[in-house]
Amino acid sequence: MTAAPHSIDPATYLDDLLAQASPDLMRQMLQGFINQILSAQADTVCGAEYGVASAERVNYRNGYRHRDLDTRVGTIDVAVPKLRHGAFFPDWLLERRSRAERALSTVIATCYLKGVSTRRMNDLVATLGISNMSKSQVSRMSEELDEIIADFKNRPLDSGRYAYLSCDALTIKVREGGRVVKCSVLLATGVNADGYREMLGMHVATAESNASWKGFFQDLKARGLRGVFLITSDAHEGIQHAISEVLPDASWQRCRTHFAKNLYEKVGLLKV
Repeated sequence: MTAAPHSIDPATYLDDLLAQASPDLMRQMLQGFINQILSAQADTVCGAEYGVASAERVNYRNGYRHRDLDTRVGTIDVAVPKLRHGAFFPDWLLERRSRAERALSTVIATCYLKGVSTRRMNDLVATLGISNMSKSQVSRMSEELDEIIADFKNRPLDSGRYAYLSCDALTIKVREGGRVVKCSVLLATGVNADGYREMLGMHVATAESNASWKGFFQDLKARGLRGVFLITSDAHEGIQHAISEVLPDASWQRCRTHFAKNLYEKVGLLKV
């Protein structure tokens, strides 16, 4: 179930999947990321980072004022930094909230997929009017995103049975050891006891294989996955063998979308 890199945008795909399957995660990530961006902007206006003595400082921080921001994933609390002299107000965010919120959601997904570095972060937030972010600011953003993702990936699956499971793999390119290589992001989405779809887990593997899917399913079971009745995926042999080994009581069904795509690739266009 390998997606061709030219046929799907990984950042957009993961952004939409997270927003649909786990709005709480996206809301938490969006709130933390926005507040970090605003803090970085305020530091730029002040001429120095918060709490750092510098001869280039022209202003000082003086607490926060909180504003609610309505987004696709719910209302978040935006902490707007206050300055001792003058005013700081993020017009790009609170006046054009819909467009800015969509841009930030894509930035967050891209950060997670590509890894956060100073150069990449500068490129990503430049479209929002922010430039020359320091390494310490990028480091704080990276640590906060990593903590949120780690909490999400390791959370207990103890809310009840997940009768239906949908599994897929996304192929992306990453930089590793000074070279660009392909890796697979394994994804599992389940229907919980309340009938809502929930993203259960993500796992980055060197390849989509029986071993990688087996380890992914074992991790889900260790976190509390139970009561699986039906699993839907493509016809990759690795995932089928992993299901029979780790979740033997679950039935397997081939994804109709993948089947139609495979059929189309074999048959091609019919000339009339």
